Amino acid sequence: MLKKALKILRENRLALFLILVGSGIWSATMVKSGLIYDYGMGFWGPNGHDGIWHIALIKSLAKGSWEIPVFAGETLKNYHVGYDLLLAWFSKLTGINPITLYFQIFPPILALGIGILTYKFVLEWRGSKAQAIWATFFVYFGGSFGWIVNLIRTGEFGGESMFWAQQAISTLINPPFALSLALILCGLIFLTKFLKSQKPLNLILCVLFFGVLIQIKVYAGVLVLGGLGVSVAYHLFKEKKTDLVWVFLGSLALSLVLFLPLNKGSEGLIVFKPLWFLESMMGLPDRVGWERFYSAMTNWRLGNIWTKAAPAYLVAFAIFWFGNLGTRAIKGLLIFRWLKQPEKLGWIEIFFVVVIIAGVGIPMFFLQKGTPWNTIQFFYYSLFFSGILAGVALPEIFEKMRLKTILIHIIIVIVVLLTIPTTIGTLQHYLPARPPSMISKGELEALEFLSQQPSGTILTYPFDSDKAKEAEANPPRPLYLYESTAYVSAFTDQSVFLEDQVNLDITGYLWRERRNNVEAFLKSTNLEYVREFLRENNITYIYWVRGQRALIGEVQLGLTKIFENQEVEIFRVTSF
Repeated sequence: MLKKALKILRENRLALFLILVGSGIWSATMVKSGLIYDYGMGFWGPNGHDGIWHIALIKSLAKGSWEIPVFAGETLKNYHVGYDLLLAWFSKLTGINPITLYFQIFPPILALGIGILTYKFVLEWRGSKAQAIWATFFVYFGGSFGWIVNLIRTGEFGGESMFWAQQAISTLINPPFALSLALILCGLIFLTKFLKSQKPLNLILCVLFFGVLIQIKVYAGVLVLGGLGVSVAYHLFKEKKTDLVWVFLGSLALSLVLFLPLNKGSEGLIVFKPLWFLESMMGLPDRVGWERFYSAMTNWRLGNIWTKAAPAYLVAFAIFWFGNLGTRAIKGLLIFRWLKQPEKLGWIEIFFVVVIIAGVGIPMFFLQKGTPWNTIQFFYYSLFFSGILAGVALPEIFEKMRLKTILIHIIIVIVVLLTIPTTIGTLQHYLPARPPSMISKGELEALEFLSQQPSGTILTYPFDSDKAKEAEANPPRPLYLYESTAYVSAFTDQSVFLEDQVNLDITGYLWRERRNNVEAFLKSTNLEYVREFLRENNITYIYWVRGQRALIGEVQLGLTKIFENQEVEIFRVTSF
């Protein structure tokens, strides 16, 4: 499949150029992170938190451990580990450092793969090079209209997530999402082949690609299974054929086998909270921030004045929908034509519509405990498929309206100029020489030393959000003053007693009691209590940045200093 796709691209230099440029721009959000600079190791954008979490998981999985590395003693649960397993396996196979794989090697591969697969899929589905090129353009560069609001407010481009959703430029900072897109496209390509040829191999491959999605990105698995289920019913009713049934049942069975063992009780992570995204979008100053509108709509709802509340929420939804779609809203013309001629729709059109509707519908009603905005990731798939449909729609508009060449060129320029500002505005966050977060050379030396020690549980100082806020004005901030991250476990390849409270929230661990116990240990003057704390929790090492310590001295605690530099002290628990 890849060889055929590359041959097609060689015959279409414009498509090849677009894919290379798009991949380069996407990769710019990742490849600078994880490298050593004069101040230490830098991390741009959310890589200082999300990337560190994945590296910790990759290293833990590479050891063959299913322990969650940031909550020592507990098994990993409620998390899609497929991408991290893939990189763990690749690291073991090649010996390449997971940091290099995560930041410098896999991002360009994923970026190229998504572009090539998008082009190939649309070309096979529609048979139009123009539609395939435009679909690829929107997949790489699709952006919101948040830049318009930001331009009016500040005079600068930006506002990527003004309406809550990340846009195309940020695809690679969420690598499981990026991999899920590649797998979905592979599944659709092989499903199309299977329906034409009925070859068992194509059936097996599309079931494999769709089935593993649930462990790559659970949001993708839910949407694809839902889209397949409705498509199966439609195909069975219209064509009286059962071939799609086997695809759906096989994908569902594989998904359940992969999902259930690691996600028992995960249903408790989702809560019913209708319209939260609309209300927060209108109310928060870092989103739309239209306070008067927010106050009016929420007061009308609370007062059950639905004659006013309903129109207000519909307006808010329209702002959310069209604000996020940006120029991809032109796909609405294609959807309108489908609705006028429903008898011509096939399973694939039904699949697209179901995924798009479900992708926007689920976050409108459900949130995730701990980190409520996580469910917005369902909507990322609505934007991705809307981008493909926008690419299909635009050449059709040119063709059906029989526009003059000069007018077509003008429209193309307008569409491109209205689309790319989001990419330009967001890319500016990844291009500055100094990033928002880093690990200093002193800490890197200490972490490397600890990675060479026998396995054990590390106790670190609890994340201090107040001190982190004070340090905001002086980037790059050390990770311990940036966010609660997994950096000690990620760079020592050891288990940490308590770290990365953000992901512990997302995955449903009850970490607050453990934090309270750590704080009590640090403040206690009861020698028997503090020694029992270390003993009961099997603490082997203590990692403290300068200025961090307990009230009781290290000798009384039974600690032996095994490392010291200007920034870090490391102790081993040796006696009581």
